[in-house]
Amino acid sequence: MAFIALGINHKTASVDVRERVAFTPEQLVEALQQLCRITPSREAAILSTCNRSELYLEQDHPAADEVLAWLAGYHNLSLEELRACAYVHQDDDAVRHMMRVASGLDSMVLGEPQILGQMKSAYAVAREAGTVGPLLGRLFQATFSTAKTVRTDTAIGENPVSVAFAAVSLARQIFSDLHRSQALLIGAGETITLVARHLHEQGVKRIVVANRTLERASILAEEFGAHAVLLADMPQELVNSDIVISSTASQLPILGKGAVERALKQRRHKPIFMVDIAVPRDIEPEVGELDDVYLYTVDDLHEVVAENLKSRQGAAQAAEELVVAGVDDFMQRLRELAAVDVLRAYRQQAERLRDDELAKAQRMLQNGSAAEEVLAQLARGLTNKLLHAPSVQLKKLSADGRFDALAVAQELFALDEGPDKRSQ
Repeated sequence: MAFIALGINHKTASVDVRERVAFTPEQLVEALQQLCRITPSREAAILSTCNRSELYLEQDHPAADEVLAWLAGYHNLSLEELRACAYVHQDDDAVRHMMRVASGLDSMVLGEPQILGQMKSAYAVAREAGTVGPLLGRLFQATFSTAKTVRTDTAIGENPVSVAFAAVSLARQIFSDLHRSQALLIGAGETITLVARHLHEQGVKRIVVANRTLERASILAEEFGAHAVLLADMPQELVNSDIVISSTASQLPILGKGAVERALKQRRHKPIFMVDIAVPRDIEPEVGELDDVYLYTVDDLHEVVAENLKSRQGAAQAAEELVVAGVDDFMQRLRELAAVDVLRAYRQQAERLRDDELAKAQRMLQNGSAAEEVLAQLARGLTNKLLHAPSVQLKKLSADGRFDALAVAQELFALDEGPDKRSQ
């Protein structure tokens, strides 16, 4: 048995590579089933966000190279290109990595809370796909429990900080007074919801939410007193927007250089601040070449994020200690499960020997043997049968000089006196 955590993230791969390795929600079930069918993975889950794509696996024997080859083939990447930015964690390290990720310790913004919900979604999808079994299932539950403890027992989640918050902080640096600004938010998912909340708290004059479905945009808009439109209405809204923040699941850019160029002309080249949080990107990179446009991607938010990290470093150390405790507890429970299998097999063997001796005793009684004689024979036979295999193995271990194993046997059978005492 081996646990594997394999993937890429914002520390190891550029947004270019990350968007090519990202899985869409529609791909996940089929990808998981293919992964378990083609590679030696008995259980699997996939976490795919704007900052990371990770595979969590349970295998008979570690086969990370085969999984990397599958991942490269699935996304039409060269294996060399993927291997250059991928990481692989195994067993204890894989458990620790998952717990650190769920606790926000491996995020771009230290302690950000969204990742735990994303990991829970990854687990739910894997269950739907039928690729999570008892071992990976236990690991996910232990991971969620540790992350919850980190949130409850440390200050790592205080003062809400996220990529969404970082984007709004950057807007605040560029526009001295957000009360006079209008914002266009593209998408209506969790990240955009956070952006809308932060902008609303900063007193932005007008917020417009553009989405593929008007119903979802309207729900979000109603919460923050915003205006809902369809993506098709973006060109008109762009003209009046000082801030544009986009985060959708689209596989292709939905805002191109031409549309922004036309909006700038109508704005008389009044600047537009844009943040593209999506992976793959929603805004064509060429938009950044335009004068009067300040375009940032998630990778550009590092400096803003760094400022926010300072208040969380102390809490991070306490969180790391909780993760170590979580790993130790999980691995101990896992080792106990291994003992359960051995104990079950040993009990079944003992019960077979008991049943054999009991059958002999019953035949003796039927043949008229005295009850005392039958009971004595039953006791002798059962004792001899139960001790036979351990006795043979102990003699062999002793002949081979395996005194360490003899010491374990002494402990296993809870014997009061060791060999040295008995020989005196």
